[in-house]
Amino acid sequence: MPAGAPSAEAPTNLSRLRWLADRARVVHPFPSLLNGVATTALALLAGAGVPGALRLGIAMTAIQFSIGALNDLVDAPHDRGRSPVKPVAEGLIRPSAAGVLIVITAVAGLALASASGPPAAAVAAAGAACGYAYDLRLSRTAWAWLPLAIALPLVPVFAWVGATGTVPGPLLVLVPIGMLAGGGLAVGNALVDLDVDGAVAAPSIAVRLGRRRATGLHAAALGAAVTLAWFTLPTVVPAEALLLVAAGIATLGTGVAGMVVARTGRAEGVARAARRARLAWQVEAVGTATVGVGWVLALVASGIVAA
Repeated sequence: MPAGAPSAEAPTNLSRLRWLADRARVVHPFPSLLNGVATTALALLAGAGVPGALRLGIAMTAIQFSIGALNDLVDAPHDRGRSPVKPVAEGLIRPSAAGVLIVITAVAGLALASASGPPAAAVAAAGAACGYAYDLRLSRTAWAWLPLAIALPLVPVFAWVGATGTVPGPLLVLVPIGMLAGGGLAVGNALVDLDVDGAVAAPSIAVRLGRRRATGLHAAALGAAVTLAWFTLPTVVPAEALLLVAAGIATLGTGVAGMVVARTGRAEGVARAARRARLAWQVEAVGTATVGVGWVLALVASGIVAA
């Protein structure tokens, strides 16, 4: 082969990676893995050993995989031609295979959660039920925000119950914080799909409220969550916890600003605006998880919550 000539293997490897990535999207890997990582970190803060924390994180990830695959299966008739590609809608994964994947990941996740006892299994089942309710009934309605508003606060509850068998009272302050953040993220997710849902007259909350009001509600809910988290921090906060919370707030703020620009800025192509909104939502999700872990770290490090 002449020097400098392109390798024939490179396109093949790239094609294989693209083939795998397109099919992996059936489980919605980004939010699923983010939930799993957050659960692992929170379980470690609760005092779980590394094996136990990893088991809880994998349980959460598997349940999220099941929810994601069900979402792709149910929404397949509406998702053809979308970007990024939807594997079931585009025929990359057969519906029957998606169904098997849903069952296997759900059973695996609940079995791993059950190893921590009935309370942890019950919390895991409640979170799964929220996701399935979204997929089967609420995803394209004005109530699409509700399952995530309920499910997000269950993440730290699951991690703590899975690690210790109980939930300390001070940690329950995360429930209203998580509900605000979950509702805000759900509205943001609807904003990502605003143009697609509007084109098929799907009555999502973003379509019902309109572009500007939905964007404002989304920013207000996330802003309220951050404000509540900040003002419920202990009086004396260790530097590492304060830095983590501050980094999370900065990341979340960057994502919110990106969403506002993507959805209320100057007119641009529909596909480009959707890509920018999706990236902004992902940044928001990372920021939210970081704030949550930092907030819990502050309580543990200050001795308010015992690990």
